[in-house]
Amino acid sequence: MITQSPDLSASDRKLLAALKRDGRASITTLASLLGLSRATVQARMERLIAGGIIQRFTIEVDSAVERDIIRAVMMIELQGSMSRSVIAALRNIPEIAALHTTNGNWDLIARIETSSLADFDRVLRRVREIKGILNSETNILLNRAFD
Repeated sequence: MITQSPDLSASDRKLLAALKRDGRASITTLASLLGLSRATVQARMERLIAGGIIQRFTIEVDSAVERDIIRAVMMIELQGSMSRSVIAALRNIPEIAALHTTNGNWDLIARIETSSLADFDRVLRRVREIKGILNSETNILLNRAFD
């Protein structure tokens, strides 16, 4: 079933863009940037959160702090009838930072982040033991080519 994209006003879109630039911005700062009252910005944010438009707040950490993190992408082939249970199991692995459905030869792409090779190996084993995963291919990300 295809759902319609949410009905967002221009102010909602500007608010989302401002939050993407700085998720730590205060309501007062956002109100000033958008030319709206604090109460209006607060109400819009609450509505966007309640409506599932804003799903989570997160942070970006200085790359110097994260230089030792091991990052990888894992392409996963699923047994078709098991996709929901596999996705649910993958969501329970905290080292999986993102999970995307895709087309082509692979059904899912997972972004993995661990603090050591031993942890990385443990995550790979855990993922490969999930019932419904037929095949996977994992690539460790070495250096960022550009930002």
